[in-house]
Amino acid sequence: MPLVNVMVNGRAYTLACDEGEEDHLKELAAHVDEKVKELLGNVGQVGDQRLLLMASLLIADEHHETIARLEERSRQLAELQAANAALAEQLDQSEAAAAETLEAAANRLEDVAANLARA
Repeated sequence: MPLVNVMVNGRAYTLACDEGEEDHLKELAAHVDEKVKELLGNVGQVGDQRLLLMASLLIADEHHETIARLEERSRQLAELQAANAALAEQLDQSEAAAAETLEAAANRLEDVAANLARA
């Protein structure tokens, strides 16, 4: 199990991760560090534990908002798929009606042509 060194708020932390996850863990730690720096700019140094808690809450809030947006997009997608299916059904019905109308017109033209041929 590889060990990865990350920096958050100027402090080094050594964390274990699964093989191949080292870069991802570093990216996550960098994101946490960004949130901590953002908080430092807003509230100042309030202690590592409180800063990490506040950063975690900000990230959890972002996650919650992202899930809500994803659920809304999923709902919209389902509505669009239903509308698409309804339009496809209407198209099929319109094509069938047009085909029937054309067939009826062709039959009438054949009847007219036959009547003219007999006359």
